[in-house]
Amino acid sequence: MVWGMRVALISESFPPDVNGVANSVVRVAEHLHRRGHHPLVIAPRPASASRAVGEALPYPVVRIPSVPTPGYRAFRLSLPAPGVAGAVHAHRADVVHLASPFVLGARGMAAASALELPTVAVFQTDVPAYLRTYRLGFAESWAWGRLRRIHNAADRTLAGSTATAADLLTHGIDRVWLWRRGVDAERFAPRYRSDRLRAVLAPRGETIVGYVGRLAPEKRVDLLARVARMPGVRVVVVGDGPERARLERLLPDAVFLGTRRGEQLARIYASLDLFVHPGPHETFGQTVQEALASGLPVVAPAAGGPVDLVEPGRTGLLVRPGDARDLAEAVGALVASPERRRTYGAAARAWVAGRTWASVGDELLAHYRAVAGLGQPAAAGSTGVTDTAAETGERLCP
Repeated sequence: MVWGMRVALISESFPPDVNGVANSVVRVAEHLHRRGHHPLVIAPRPASASRAVGEALPYPVVRIPSVPTPGYRAFRLSLPAPGVAGAVHAHRADVVHLASPFVLGARGMAAASALELPTVAVFQTDVPAYLRTYRLGFAESWAWGRLRRIHNAADRTLAGSTATAADLLTHGIDRVWLWRRGVDAERFAPRYRSDRLRAVLAPRGETIVGYVGRLAPEKRVDLLARVARMPGVRVVVVGDGPERARLERLLPDAVFLGTRRGEQLARIYASLDLFVHPGPHETFGQTVQEALASGLPVVAPAAGGPVDLVEPGRTGLLVRPGDARDLAEAVGALVASPERRRTYGAAARAWVAGRTWASVGDELLAHYRAVAGLGQPAAAGSTGVTDTAAETGERLCP
């Protein structure tokens, strides 16, 4: 059956924002368009200074008035505004996709319920964990309550990792399915390694240890301070955020490159010797996957998404979350062994080769069809939690 689905993607973030939620929504919308479906994106309006980026996209984007998040002005929070339900209705949506719903997503869920539309909610941001990091742990219980109301009103919740799925079940969220992210293995590839760039980043031939991502407290980039002091090591940090000034003081010998995109970012990844992601709150870990595609061994905490992405002793090393000494020792072991790095890097590249955005996009289409009542099971590779598993926590079942 050929069915051009009309999908309303309601997201807490969208470009020009640079984060995992924004990136995945772009990829989903691109895939829908390529497959002959009809996406609509509803997202917070960017700051006026960012609007020059433009939106020359082959699908409509509806922007909702927004304000900067206190303490993190680059991230926008949508304001209460009419029009979400109207936009969904005008699009004649068959399915509503809620990307990391919390503020705008809650209104999207209400609109979908009022219009009696099937919904898929994707859990991508561990808001309760972030509240603990920002010393707002008193609000953690409230956050989980809000997330339960949103996700349990949806027909299906998609989690990016087994650890995240288990956490959702523990906190009373039902109908959880596993849906991982894709990676552009053409863009992120070892062939973009640049000796010229390496000479600029590490003029004395140091081993280059890189981090790519937002510079925010929950990412724990401060744990790289011990690594940055290691002899013969140059730490390179790609990204921006409210922690940048503090981190530049904490890591005075590191190279801070700011936000990079596209081919430039791909060259940086490929020109590293190994990749470190110290944050323990990743629901998936897209930059980890991009590093693996770039042929890099990865050091990451044994928590959240990286547990599914990094195979210890084959593609990288997992360390105790929040332990700077353990992190530095793991990095040191790889710095001392170029051959081990090459072996891990080759295995990393091979491991992610089939994780294309096209394949995971087709899995997502199967989830849409399932909630829309077409009776088609999720595609191979997707995993759901049966009613029994939801009650007992025993396992994820295909």
